[in-house]
Amino acid sequence: MDIHFFKKSKYTFLFLFFFTIIAIPAYYFLVRVDQKLPVYNPADINPKLVDNSIRMFTKNHTISNFELINQNGEKVTQKEYNGKIYVADFFFVTCKGICIPMSNNMLELQKHFKDDDDIMFLSHTVTPELDSVPVLKAYTERKGIIDKKWNVTTGDKKHIYELARKSYFAVLDEGDGGVQDFIHTENFILIDKDKRIRGMYDGTKFENMQKIIDDILLLKEEYK
Repeated sequence: MDIHFFKKSKYTFLFLFFFTIIAIPAYYFLVRVDQKLPVYNPADINPKLVDNSIRMFTKNHTISNFELINQNGEKVTQKEYNGKIYVADFFFVTCKGICIPMSNNMLELQKHFKDDDDIMFLSHTVTPELDSVPVLKAYTERKGIIDKKWNVTTGDKKHIYELARKSYFAVLDEGDGGVQDFIHTENFILIDKDKRIRGMYDGTKFENMQKIIDDILLLKEEYK
């Protein structure tokens, strides 16, 4: 057989080897890095979810500092979430409606990321007058919530409701956290390591959990 054929085949092989081993992976790496979740600011959100005082802001929105009490009676602040990606929600223990699929779905996320120290969860009761620390403790033990992964919190009602309305943009209702004020929301909110909102999801839908998992993994890539 012609020696030129062997030379040509050799170069073809080397080209295919380079393309398969180096070029294709490099291409997918660049494409993956280029994919980023949006950063949500007040102006990007449904205005009905955003307090009038901040609707015009187009950048630099972050979750406000908070001080809450978890299922173990421990104070929980932003310090516990520094350098963490987390999913937040709002619920109440005696809820017989949307909170049931929400808690089950959050448990699925906990199961998926139970060995990942970068990922945490934060739940806020919207009925702090009812959901005392002992009530939350019994709830977390019944559900199988992992303390180090997931803080289920109570605290000052006005503070919690202000977080829901002005930080997480989780509810449509108007109100000031007073005695008659009540919020009920199915939203899961994905927060990055810089305290920014990177995703909002219907937490009652099991099919959304894979989307959240995928988004968390994509978000982790930004911090590598």
